[in-house]
Amino acid sequence: MISIKSTDEIEKIRQAGQLLASCHRHLARIIRPGISTLEIDQWVEEYLEKHGATPEQKGYMGYPYATCASVNDEVCHGFPRKTPLNEGDIVTVDMVVNLDGWLADSAWSYPVGKISPEVQKLLDITKASLYQGIARAKAGNRIGDISHAIQTYAESRGLSVVRPFIGHGIGRRIHEPPEVPHFGPPGRGPLLREGMVITIEPMLNLGNHHVKIEPDGWTAKTVDGSWSAQYEHTVAITAEEPLILTEQEGS
Repeated sequence: MISIKSTDEIEKIRQAGQLLASCHRHLARIIRPGISTLEIDQWVEEYLEKHGATPEQKGYMGYPYATCASVNDEVCHGFPRKTPLNEGDIVTVDMVVNLDGWLADSAWSYPVGKISPEVQKLLDITKASLYQGIARAKAGNRIGDISHAIQTYAESRGLSVVRPFIGHGIGRRIHEPPEVPHFGPPGRGPLLREGMVITIEPMLNLGNHHVKIEPDGWTAKTVDGSWSAQYEHTVAITAEEPLILTEQEGS
């Protein structure tokens, strides 16, 4: 059953989201060549603890880290590690913040130093596709309207949309109904209603959309070795415009 949140509950998720957004703003300043994703992970966990929050995904189904850190051709769920990031890499940092029992979820892809024009295009289009989806997250539309907007935008610009990993409802639990795919026809799926809170989190590849899971059981990589990016926000459906609960600007 899809949970409808009250105004007060949405505000609690927003508070978790603003702490998460603060993490991302700090990461944008510290991610550079030479830093490791394990150092990033440790910084995030300490920052959340300092602010009275916890990383919800640590321990979730046995996942051992506070963040997912996916580098270059890693699509999602990458394990943080000691290997330093290199000039020209990209890294996606995904985290779920638990503040007083309410959760917010956001991923962001970061350039490491100077990146190639092709990779910059990947980041730009992926981020833009997220906002194309958010623009359709309005009461009276359907989940498929979000999905279709993302897919048509991405594919018209030469990128592919990852299929197996999708958005979802969120609140007290990481994954709540409904599922939010980033591909498919418009006008399908659950009706969007005021009070729903969902994540929209497209992952786009420079090559084809096929992915494989590494032996660690978590890390997803592109099959063809092409690079991948992801941007994600937690969004509340309102009577008017969608409300981005993990907005980084002005927070």
